[in-house]
Amino acid sequence: MARSAARPRPTLVIMVRHGQTPTTGRELPGRAPGLHLSDTGRAQARAAAERIGAMGKVDAIYASPLERTRETAAPIAAALGLKVRIERGLLEVDVGNWTGHELKVARRQPEWKAVQHYPSGFRFPGGESFVEMQARMLGALGRLTAAHPGQTIVAVSHADTIKAAVAHALGTHLDLFQRIVISPCSISTVMYGDTGPMVLAVNSVPDAKAGAR
Repeated sequence: MARSAARPRPTLVIMVRHGQTPTTGRELPGRAPGLHLSDTGRAQARAAAERIGAMGKVDAIYASPLERTRETAAPIAAALGLKVRIERGLLEVDVGNWTGHELKVARRQPEWKAVQHYPSGFRFPGGESFVEMQARMLGALGRLTAAHPGQTIVAVSHADTIKAAVAHALGTHLDLFQRIVISPCSISTVMYGDTGPMVLAVNSVPDAKAGAR
C-alpha cells in the first residue's frame, strides 16, 4: 500500500497592529507618508517585542511600507535577530479623499453609517473598498503562509486590515468586522493549516483596559 502523504504543518501568523501615533483616535491618516510613532507608541512597540520574544522561535517578520508599521516592527525584529521584510499587501486601507480627515468630521458624513454597518458595500471616495482591502490582506497572508510552511511569522499591519483578516478566519461576515477591536500594538494570532484557519488570540494587550480603547 502506498503511504499517505504527510499533512503539511500549519503556519502561525502573529499579527501586530502598529503602535500609537499622534493621530491615533483623532484622524484618518490613511496612507499619507510621514506619520511616525509617538513616545507612547515606541514604548508599546518595545513591550510587544518583549512579549513576542517570549513566545518562542519566529522565522520571519513582515511589515507594511508605512513608517508607523516599520517603526513598530524594528524593535521586534531586533529582539528576534531578524530583518524586517516589506509586504505591500499589509498596507492600510486606502481612504482616498478622506485621508487626513478628523474622525469627528468623518463621523458626521452620511456615509459613516455604511462604514460602520455596511462596509461590504462601501468604497472610500477616490480610494479602496473594504472588500478590496480584505481580499488584498488575505492575498498577502496567503503568500506569506505559502512561503513559510510550518513556521511562525510576524505581520505588522493596521487596525482595519487585521480586523478583516480575523473576521475572515472566524467565518464572520465583513459587515460585522467593526465589532472586532484591534488596539495599538495588540497581538492577534491565527494558525493557517490545510483544514482552514484557527484563531488563537485576538487583540491581546498587556493592559485589559487599554484593549477596550
